Amino acid sequence: MASRSKARTALAALRDDLVGDVLAPEDPGYDGARAVFNGMIDRRPAVIARCAGAADVLRAVWCARELDLPVAVRGGGHSVAGSALGDGALVVDLRRMRGVTVDPAAEAVRVEGGATMSELDRATQPYGLATTGGRASTTGVGGFVLGGGTGWLDRAFGLAVDNLVAVELVTADAERVHASADENPELFWALHGGGGNFGVATALTLELHELPLFCVALTLCLPESGPAVVRAFREILRTGPDAVGGAVLYATGPPADFVPPPLVGRPLCLALLTYAGGEEELRELAEPLLALPHEAQVVGARPYTEVQRMLDAPAGLRNHWSAEYLGDLPDDAVDVFCGLGQGVPTPTPTQHVLLPQGGAVARGPHMYPVPYRDAPWAVHPFGIWADAADDERCVGWVREVCAAVRPWSTGDVYLNFIGDEGPERVRAGLGEGNTLRLEKVKRRYDPDNVFRFNHNIRPV
Repeated sequence: MASRSKARTALAALRDDLVGDVLAPEDPGYDGARAVFNGMIDRRPAVIARCAGAADVLRAVWCARELDLPVAVRGGGHSVAGSALGDGALVVDLRRMRGVTVDPAAEAVRVEGGATMSELDRATQPYGLATTGGRASTTGVGGFVLGGGTGWLDRAFGLAVDNLVAVELVTADAERVHASADENPELFWALHGGGGNFGVATALTLELHELPLFCVALTLCLPESGPAVVRAFREILRTGPDAVGGAVLYATGPPADFVPPPLVGRPLCLALLTYAGGEEELRELAEPLLALPHEAQVVGARPYTEVQRMLDAPAGLRNHWSAEYLGDLPDDAVDVFCGLGQGVPTPTPTQHVLLPQGGAVARGPHMYPVPYRDAPWAVHPFGIWADAADDERCVGWVREVCAAVRPWSTGDVYLNFIGDEGPERVRAGLGEGNTLRLEKVKRRYDPDNVFRFNHNIRPV
């Protein structure tokens, strides 16, 4: 650590040099700037640099190196692990860098590092184009993509990293680097699942796909209907086209426009089919679900941007998530999943989610460090609650879910879905065979492990 006088001098110089703002713990606005999506995260960075552009990012990283400070990177701040913050760190806050530039002729989009999913989707939708995004509109694009990226469109268009064309990065040496298939290809490979381990992504270029039509079929059922709902959903996904996706989830009925008022606050089993196509084809696909007893339904065309907001949870609540990726979903696994769904902590916004993969996910490029792509199903207990007194109950339920479905687990995991579960789970999220190669890339671009507030890859 630098001396206090050196730190004061460097901080003053950073304030002068940055186009954006610099916040230290004694500054007004500091506490608001360090708040993230997960209300359980309470960390106190040494400095928060709210960067206005790539040049600001370079200056901020240079300052961190001069003061021997580790660097955390904040995009959307949506990580359940709180990777946007670090005690005693310099936070490179990208929230002022939210530009999205669509090139409809090239079917590509350049997204600055602080943009959220809603900003990406709103920019591409007028052109009838989209790329695989997350399932919450508030998620930051940068962390989502670099961590792998699964969403409603992944069966149709592949994982988010399968659509990654290029990354503009500021490295730990405060150098600006461009990574693509032709330029720094080993770094580009590592950015396909290696997350924020290698630098600050100031911009990403993503491939777009035509999405002129998007439809949903949603049924809201009583929890006891869950086993029949999951079996019908399983068969639709087994035989349906890649354009169909969705989820089955147990949750307390939220106060949303798609939930009739009598169902708000009641335990429900919801089946959502998403479809990159027209309503007539979706109705035919959804018929086995629609034929089951249900309390309400929504079927028809909806803007993709609207569907992306359907399951949004408010920021600041307490969060604990995890996931298990399943090699199969036999009836025994269905029964276990549904039994756990009836034990979802209530009344909380917690969601107990079953997600399908397959399609373009399974067919995608297997050279990247995203080993979970071959699993056809994922179970994602998404614990959300308001009262710290519920911590033990809700965290315990998430752990119970994972333990109960582990007999069918492949052992692989999507790191964006989990918090800090230890180094072995990080290896499970990257693949045993990929880890050594990633460690060598880390040594090349971040030998001092400056970027360590993440699912960390240690330099070797």
